[in-house]
Amino acid sequence: MTLPFDALAIPPAALEQGGVEIVRAAIVEGGLHISVRRAFDDAQAWGMVLADIARHVARIHAMETGASEDLTLDRIRNMLDAELDSPTDPGTTTAIS
Repeated sequence: MTLPFDALAIPPAALEQGGVEIVRAAIVEGGLHISVRRAFDDAQAWGMVLADIARHVARIHAMETGASEDLTLDRIRNMLDAELDSPTDPGTTTAIS
């Protein structure tokens, strides 16, 4: 039996104004699975996207747990640096259309 996929809601601005989904991530049996669109001519723009995502995650985590947003963001940054320096699982990447 296949379990249903628990998808997030589409952001209200995207529903109202349109847009392009650039990343979708799911945890399946403990592993990360993603779909990514290249989206930018300058790869540096991904740094801004990832920083924005980290800030949103820290804010949500703080609101839901009472933890400090700054401390949470520091923890995210530390693990991001560690994973970039020495990945626990480099994974595989293929282009799928």
